[in-house]
Amino acid sequence: MAAVDTHVLIIGAGMSGLGLAVQLLRHGYTNSFELIEKESDVGGTWLVNQYPGCGCDVASHFYSYSFELNPDWSQKFSLRSEIQAYFRGVAEKYGIVPHVKFQSTVETARWVEEGQYWEVTVKNLKTKETYVRRAKIVVSGVGSLSIPRKCEIPGADDFKGNLFHSAKWDSSFDWKDKDVVVLGNGCSATQFVPIMAKDSRKLTQFARQAQFLAERPNPVYSTAFKSLMRYVPFAMRLYRLKLYADMERDFAGFDVETGGKIRQGLKEENERYVKSMAPERYWDALIPNHEIGCKRKVMDTEYLGTLHRDNMELISDDSVTEITKTGVRCKSGREVKADAIVHATGFEVFRMLFPMEIIGQKGVSLNEHWDTHHQGSAQAYFGTCIPGFPNFFCLMGPNTVTGHLSVIYTVECQINFVLRLVGPILKSTWNPQRGLLSAPRQEVEAVDVKPEVAAQHSNWLQAKLNKLVWSSGCTSWALDPKTGVNIAMYPEYQFLFWWRSVFIPGNDFLYDVLDKKKGTHAYRSLTVGGLKGVQQFVSMAAVLGVLTAGVLGVRRSGGVEGTRDIMQNSMKDLLAQGKQLLSST
Repeated sequence: MAAVDTHVLIIGAGMSGLGLAVQLLRHGYTNSFELIEKESDVGGTWLVNQYPGCGCDVASHFYSYSFELNPDWSQKFSLRSEIQAYFRGVAEKYGIVPHVKFQSTVETARWVEEGQYWEVTVKNLKTKETYVRRAKIVVSGVGSLSIPRKCEIPGADDFKGNLFHSAKWDSSFDWKDKDVVVLGNGCSATQFVPIMAKDSRKLTQFARQAQFLAERPNPVYSTAFKSLMRYVPFAMRLYRLKLYADMERDFAGFDVETGGKIRQGLKEENERYVKSMAPERYWDALIPNHEIGCKRKVMDTEYLGTLHRDNMELISDDSVTEITKTGVRCKSGREVKADAIVHATGFEVFRMLFPMEIIGQKGVSLNEHWDTHHQGSAQAYFGTCIPGFPNFFCLMGPNTVTGHLSVIYTVECQINFVLRLVGPILKSTWNPQRGLLSAPRQEVEAVDVKPEVAAQHSNWLQAKLNKLVWSSGCTSWALDPKTGVNIAMYPEYQFLFWWRSVFIPGNDFLYDVLDKKKGTHAYRSLTVGGLKGVQQFVSMAAVLGVLTAGVLGVRRSGGVEGTRDIMQNSMKDLLAQGKQLLSST
């Protein structure tokens, strides 16, 4: 093996990168990795997003690592500061911080075929200097919601007040007794608008389309509850399982054909809630016409009640066409005065891994690969591997988002997947017991997914997604606006995502194995899937039995039949995979 500076280079010290680093340590690879982080601390989105009211829409006992449960969450849905403190605590507990190069960014990563490693150009944001790190394996922990969308409304540069994205909050701005314009009505805006409206002179919010708003009771956990979580064996695990089951059952409603009754029930429930909370003059702006589930539901954090305030106005039928020096001008010609404009208009989700340049085999960049094979739409095997980019992995890559569960669950599955794939590489070059490089006769140098397998996986994904609610006709950030390809969502229950991360068909990948004595390379498949043969099949049956009972046991009006149909189809898929696994062992 060519000399490298680090075995594993992780891009980003947010939730994904931090989780992978901890698992590398837990597997004994103590000095074999480093992280490159553009900010001055760990935490990713929970460090950067500091807008008022910023919080999570997934219960904290499930929005946390499975290996690091926390009995001390203050409430069911925690705010940003508490979540950030949790991630910082994890980093300190496991000694991750010394492995992180803060205030640094990866500019390019280039695969060096002769040495079978990645040459990574890193820029120090403080000194503006660049340097090169050579890594055997590169893993991107850069989230899809990391680059705020720029304000492209004409006149933005001429505005004399404060203009900023919610993800880059201007903490110097005091909105008390000021006129504020908010562009957007998604999750972020729904959280900070109620807080700003209390003290601003006038808050005018522009919404392009209605969102499904759901009630979100947020109980504060008592001392007794925290003690129960801390001291009673398995209490946290059982509570976490309940939270999982409550969310996982919602997937049954995503199927266009069999989930109709579930969606109808949820839509009626949503409409009743909105009408009970919001002023009647806003009902049309708040009750969507598209299928429920096509966009992730927005939790109501006192937002609907805020619409009753005299200083609050929601505009949904008169879009902003221009930003002036003193405010905004609408399509109707109306002008709205503003001391500040906050645009909560989303992120550059279609420019995955931007602005990094990832260059794989034969000098082909990642964007060139996607342009050639997928008309520019980002696609990856299991949302993690791209053919032609050996030893490169994406966490939170294409088609790993869920409309109903926790992203941490998804990422932990991907981390398991990556560790299984890179295990043969790390084990052939690293002795965990001694912490020294070993010298085996053969070295496993690289792993790459087969192109035909990746293409089949992409076709399977899109065929599945075409039958789900995201393809029902609504406008969604999950769909590439140029191609219509769904680049974000995963089309199955998440326990099936977990299954595929544990039992990996070894024939889907090729390993580059160097015979050091002969000096020759050979490409072959290796066993990477954990259990073998009958054990796999028995494990599969057990998992399916327990989870099927759990999901089907949670009843929702009109939804049991739909749930059963989808589960049966999923079981058929897994049984087919089981036969394939058995035949390949």
